[in-house]
Amino acid sequence: MECTFMFNAASCTLLLMFLVARWAGRQTSGDSPPATFNLDTCRLSSTQCSTLNSLHLRGHLSFHNTTEAARDWGRIKRLAPAGVLYPESVDDIVSLVRTAGLSRNLTVAAKGRGHSINGQAQALDGIVIEMSTLGGIKVMPQGDADCQVPYVDAAGGELWIDVLKATLKEGLAPRSWTDYLYLSVGGTLSNAGISGQTFRYGPEISNVLQLEVVTGSHMWCSYQGELVICSPSKQPELFFAVLGGLGQFGIIITARIILERAPQQVRWIRAIYTDFQSFRRDQEMLISQTDMTKVFDYVEGFVIINSDNPYNGWKSVPFSPEHINNSMIPKDAGSVMYYIELMKGFDFINIHVTEQKVEKMLSSLNYIRSLRFTTDVSYFQFLNRIHDVELSLSSQGLWDVPHPWLNLFIPRSSISVFDSQVFKQLISRDFSGPILIYPINQDKWDKHASAVIPEERVFYLVALLRNALPSSGPGLKSQMDDNSKILRICHDLNCKQYFPTYNTPKQWEQHFGSRWQNFIRLKKMFDPHAILSPGQNIFCRNQILATSR
Repeated sequence: MECTFMFNAASCTLLLMFLVARWAGRQTSGDSPPATFNLDTCRLSSTQCSTLNSLHLRGHLSFHNTTEAARDWGRIKRLAPAGVLYPESVDDIVSLVRTAGLSRNLTVAAKGRGHSINGQAQALDGIVIEMSTLGGIKVMPQGDADCQVPYVDAAGGELWIDVLKATLKEGLAPRSWTDYLYLSVGGTLSNAGISGQTFRYGPEISNVLQLEVVTGSHMWCSYQGELVICSPSKQPELFFAVLGGLGQFGIIITARIILERAPQQVRWIRAIYTDFQSFRRDQEMLISQTDMTKVFDYVEGFVIINSDNPYNGWKSVPFSPEHINNSMIPKDAGSVMYYIELMKGFDFINIHVTEQKVEKMLSSLNYIRSLRFTTDVSYFQFLNRIHDVELSLSSQGLWDVPHPWLNLFIPRSSISVFDSQVFKQLISRDFSGPILIYPINQDKWDKHASAVIPEERVFYLVALLRNALPSSGPGLKSQMDDNSKILRICHDLNCKQYFPTYNTPKQWEQHFGSRWQNFIRLKKMFDPHAILSPGQNIFCRNQILATSR
């Protein structure tokens, strides 16, 4: 495997050994005994085993059952770690990272929900940190002396669904979300966190006020762990590097997230199109509104197969499937159709005003008037809408299957070509899974963050969320071959991968483009020995990082 070479800092071994020894000796009455090893089965060296065995942790380090840590949502790649840390304090994580810094090749990966697709949260023969054991959610409805806006401090291992439940008790909620809420705060902030609110408020990483981060470096010796509080005004380089940084610069311990008042109810709308250009123009008009009285709170789009498939055909669009039938579909509809999904929040007292406002906002759209479907639900039900799908598929054994998903950012100038070459040619009737397509405003993304997006003012998220079903449809290999064909088309369209997966340094360099050298610079600064997130396959331990090509 090719790998980018890391810079080897000047040796400070004696000081490191002193610091780690002192750290390992910091034991409180609540500490658990050291982890125990079976040296015959441990895949680490005897020196590594002995060093890790000497750690005194409030949580515990297990080397016996690493099956779950080697599995992720993708069900495609399995990289078994040597052990799993279940921390009960930040000190446990700092101690592990500092100790890993002494080792020749030990790596560490933080794992939240494990919703990565290609093993990004795994660490082959390293240590996976199970972040779910280190929780904590604190809602500040009035802010505080330093931050006079409502916010929530959420541990990196907490799930967004639990953040939502806690903030709604105060009538508040974060303003930017992902579609699926059973993801960890740290995991989504290490990528971007996008959904139908992104056009208005930016991704989740654009709505963070402060982070607590364990880096792979230290102020005295560059390969020891350090807990750092950072924000746009305090340690800004670390703050922006971590946001969208794919876990390469630090482990997110706590994130401070801005809140706004949450609506009680939402008007939820789906409207079908047969013409791509009309669908596209309407979406772009909806996200470009500057008059807040005409702005929806959520705008997403989908591609659907022209069939009655209840999972990805037109039958999946209405909130009640019996509200649509084949006779309602225009005879000139092609192999694929499209629908826009919209949401507008309101309080019970304002329902009639909201109804009038929504109708006026919809009047200029060019959807098929007989194929509009509307319902009212609570704000919580809307944000948690995917969970019902999860429960249904889980009951049928169709949730925990391989997911060769492909998530792309496509420049606005290329989206029509993508439609003609992919949606209308490569998408077949047996495609199993939803296909998202919706525009995003570039100016809502903080340019300082690490996340890579196209350079056009408007770009599209296209997510082909395919599932390799056990008893029907194309197999996993066939689906991955299709993804390769799509990526070859994307290469000529200046697209970027969201949740990127690459195998060589050259591919990563092409992904980051002009930002690559700065990404390397930040890696040297905050994790110079490449301790963190080896599953991303960007850097390798203990190599000399080339600073030029």
